[in-house]
Amino acid sequence: MRVAVVSESFLPTVNGVTTSVLRVLEHLRARGHETVVIAPAGAPARYAGARVVPVPTLSYREFPVGLPTPIVSRTLADFAPDVVHAASPFLLGAHAIGASWRLGIPSVAIFQTDVAGYAQRNRLAAATSFAWRVVNLVHDKADLTLAPSSSALYDLAAAGVQRLDRWGRGVDLDGYHPRLRHDPDALALRARLAPDGELLVGYVGRLAPEKQVERFATLRGVPGIRIVIVGDGPSAPSVRSALAGMPVEYLGALHGRQLALAYASFDVFAHTGCEETFGQTIQEAQASGLPVIAPRSGGPIDLIDHGRSGLLTDPDNPRSLRTAVRELAADAAVRARLGESARRSVLGRTWQAVGDELIGHYERVIDEVRARRSADAETMFRLLGSSGARLF
Repeated sequence: MRVAVVSESFLPTVNGVTTSVLRVLEHLRARGHETVVIAPAGAPARYAGARVVPVPTLSYREFPVGLPTPIVSRTLADFAPDVVHAASPFLLGAHAIGASWRLGIPSVAIFQTDVAGYAQRNRLAAATSFAWRVVNLVHDKADLTLAPSSSALYDLAAAGVQRLDRWGRGVDLDGYHPRLRHDPDALALRARLAPDGELLVGYVGRLAPEKQVERFATLRGVPGIRIVIVGDGPSAPSVRSALAGMPVEYLGALHGRQLALAYASFDVFAHTGCEETFGQTIQEAQASGLPVIAPRSGGPIDLIDHGRSGLLTDPDNPRSLRTAVRELAADAAVRARLGESARRSVLGRTWQAVGDELIGHYERVIDEVRARRSADAETMFRLLGSSGARLF
């Protein structure tokens, strides 16, 4: 199979979209499929055997935005893929979906960024409705839109997006593992972060407005805890201001083994954003055997079984985070039980499993488009045949 991956985000930018695309490319190569990537300029020339075709970009809030360009249509026409994979489509992805439609190439759009949620959070009521119309327009010509959670599926259907299915994300069960809690490097990190045996409440993710990391301010005054924040982004000054004077450690952006060791040093993982379409760092924390606290909103609803593998908080009441942290801080046995259950909950979510599921979606779309074309051709043949019979 030949797959063209068009991504709004790619290396060197690291975020949920980029990470998902990287895992998809690695899996496609492992399964023997041929790929090409179309992404914003600045990316490496190749990744996982795939040639990376750059497009011009502009910068928005430290984020490179790929621009629609004839390069997209030319690349698709030259590569002649069996299917186009549009990752979190917006400007670049929408252009690619349209080009695929004109070229007769099946396309699969991956919904991953809650654009409408951004408008709502900024109290742009009129913009929220407009944002959903934009989402509908972007996905209109895609043969299939895949959403990562039941909440996202519901929102897309309510916005009028058609041809929907669900596709989650995988997690590295070996890289993120409870055994790392006994690794000497993790023990050393923990000793540095909690010199007096404090309970470590960790966060991993981008420091951006939609992540609402400032909500950790509600933990001010909770005894015996230390907050550990892994990540960076445009909201870093706002977060530092909101949490000034609190026991907080900022580790910056971490990747690979260093990130896994950070998870291993935590006692509790807390997520603060209420607009997650999925919640990949939640899965990583669960794979690490951590009890997870997250708002009862969006993707976390599917990932956390409240009271069994973690705690879901009230998204409209930031102080509910304080209540949940105090509950877990008071009972090590509950933390252990929730963490063990959290690990079990992700055992079937390897990248290999979800990668094969994605390939199944590709194959279904390709078959459906071929069947539709065959039916259209047969109908046209019958119409032409009956027109010819009337002429004679």
